[in-house]
Amino acid sequence: MELHILHVDLDAFYASVEEQAAPELRGRPVIVGGLGPRGVVAAANYEARRFGVHSATPMARARRLCPAGVFLAPRFPAYQAASRHVMEILESYTPLVEPLSLDEAFLDVRSVRRLHGDASSIGHAIRARVLAETGLAASVGVASTKLLAKLASEDAKPDGLLEIAPDGERSYLHALPVERLWGVGASTRRRLDGLGVRTIGDLAEVPEARLVRACGAASGARLHALANNHDDRPVITGRDVKSIGHEETFPFDLRDRDAMELAVVRLAERVALRLRRSGSLTRTVVLKVRDSDFRTVTRSRTLSEPTDLGADLVGTALALLADLEINRGIRLLGVTAQHLDVGFAVQEALAFAGEAEAETISSSSRTSRRALEQAMDRARERFGDDAMIPARLANPSQVPPETSPGSGSTSGSKAGPRSGTRSAPGPAR
Repeated sequence: MELHILHVDLDAFYASVEEQAAPELRGRPVIVGGLGPRGVVAAANYEARRFGVHSATPMARARRLCPAGVFLAPRFPAYQAASRHVMEILESYTPLVEPLSLDEAFLDVRSVRRLHGDASSIGHAIRARVLAETGLAASVGVASTKLLAKLASEDAKPDGLLEIAPDGERSYLHALPVERLWGVGASTRRRLDGLGVRTIGDLAEVPEARLVRACGAASGARLHALANNHDDRPVITGRDVKSIGHEETFPFDLRDRDAMELAVVRLAERVALRLRRSGSLTRTVVLKVRDSDFRTVTRSRTLSEPTDLGADLVGTALALLADLEINRGIRLLGVTAQHLDVGFAVQEALAFAGEAEAETISSSSRTSRRALEQAMDRARERFGDDAMIPARLANPSQVPPETSPGSGSTSGSKAGPRSGTRSAPGPAR
């Protein structure tokens, strides 16, 4: 086996980008996430982690654990820009780059070693360039498989590189606790506990048939293969985008229908903006609603023709909301565009099932509407995403505050919608 897989992972990415933007934050606990009472931590730097604050920690608990921390709302355009710069650096070494999210990617360097040196040399060069050009620290795992490379990058943190030599793969992998293995969550861990499994080495000794009986056919076979480092997954470039969406959790349950509609408008407009930026069109609009009892309902509508216009997404999402009987307060709303087409010509006619209900625009006004939305996009590119908003969102007192990161992602992405307002650097109050 040869070392040709790298896993590059940016350390405390969101918080590190904030430190680059405001150098006075360096050395202080920086916590990024939803600032409302239901917000969660999206990222925490290593100073904050010493207080027990980690990703997915409820923000209220984070404030108790680290009262002197600097608490900031996410700025996803800044994170996306930093991510693009890093991905360009990675692609300058090899075309075989598989982004997993904004802050991590796999590389296959097998074909470029004569040009750039061995895998570890490439890893060190990447770390140096990322730091020099972006100010961000990257940890790198070097191995013969994706599984080992990702585990190695985790163990290399913070700001390090770990190579797993072929003759040390088995001893390294089998010493790790079984929960480090991809796909071992709380439910699977309970099943493995029943088999006396504590480490990946323990798991490797369990016959595959027994794992299949305990965990199911697909999961059992996968766990058996990974525990024995049988991982032939290639680095895949050009991963297809499956969906683009945004969702928000509100600090207080929404009970007023007008407030719900305003939230849906904002979400749909943001999804449409990201569709246009990615050159994608959607055929299906999905509305997600979670009530105060944590019951979740989704409704979808497939369009006759693909679109990237905010007016179409807003109209369809509002029609889906109107069809729902809502008897409880709403704690979360989400809008997602699915069944994406990339690089297709935009159709000038668009018909909907139930068209009378949806607030869609007529075909005669589509050209002017498209010109308007493209002009708005240019203004947003220059002055920020909030420079141009729909008129119905212009009264801040009527707009439910954004308080926690939602899905807001292309498939496999950590990105979410901007959340709340950015608080000034300084101790939390």
